[in-house]
Amino acid sequence: MKINIYNMDIITFFLFVILVVVSIACTETKTVEVKKVDTKEISGLTGTIEIDGSSTVYLITVAVAEEFRKIHPDVQVPVGVSGTGGGMKRFTVGETSISDASRPIKDKEVTAAADNGIEFIELAIAYDGLSVIVNPANDWVDCLTTEELNKIWDPHSKLSNWSEIRSGFPDQPLRLYGPGTDSGTFDYFTDEINGEEGASRADYTPSEDDNVLVQGVSGDKGSLGYFGYAYYLPNADKLKLVAIDGGTGCITPDSTTINDGSYSPLSRPLFIYLNKAHLNRLHVKEFVNYYLTNGAKFAEEVGYVPLPQDMYDEGKAKTK
Repeated sequence: MKINIYNMDIITFFLFVILVVVSIACTETKTVEVKKVDTKEISGLTGTIEIDGSSTVYLITVAVAEEFRKIHPDVQVPVGVSGTGGGMKRFTVGETSISDASRPIKDKEVTAAADNGIEFIELAIAYDGLSVIVNPANDWVDCLTTEELNKIWDPHSKLSNWSEIRSGFPDQPLRLYGPGTDSGTFDYFTDEINGEEGASRADYTPSEDDNVLVQGVSGDKGSLGYFGYAYYLPNADKLKLVAIDGGTGCITPDSTTINDGSYSPLSRPLFIYLNKAHLNRLHVKEFVNYYLTNGAKFAEEVGYVPLPQDMYDEGKAKTK
């Protein structure tokens, strides 16, 4: 039997073409499978970040939270104002992710945290000048010494009239307004002015809400109070800022005197404390990173003094 070589070549050619087409089809199918994307992987951040503590630091934290939620609207960031001490009570038992503080954490709070298995990171976020204020109708005082402040606020003080503070002051009833005992501002002021943290006369109008103190002083001619500088700035038209003489002359708080420490002894750093375990929660980690990245801007916007940039960078390194 004679075989036609030409016909065999044609058959072989067509078989080769079929094999190539099948091979390409299989390759294209595999390529599509590799490029397939799971849309769940690109969804936004969700969750809740519980924050509580200092009413002084609240101004910065709530500003950060509002801007952060514009980027991540599904993350809830409730910010409480129970005072530094009140915030620490919740933080040291694990109720909150972040605690705002206008003073460093106390030894007893460190112990409470350890007893409850809470590891934390301390992050400085701004400087503040604790401000002494009076009613704008007060035309007899522009400066007080730290000794006079002690005379007013000492635990055993019975002063009830401005004339008892300094010779030449008028016969005007003295009414006092200040932070409550859970406040870090209270702790800092009493330590610096009275020489012992928490040592203060009790017959004054206290509040953990500085806005309440603003209202009290602004409506009482004989009043005197103290709170964070950022609460004075937006209320400067209804309050009068008193310069403080800590031994080097009368100095008022402002961005320069707070930053260089010349407003002494009432300049201080402000902090947030972070539950270290909560860094495993992506929405918490991103919030803290956003806070430290933008901390200087928000501190300045609300009236506090930003830290040097390297201090924010050090904070970010702690949270990696």
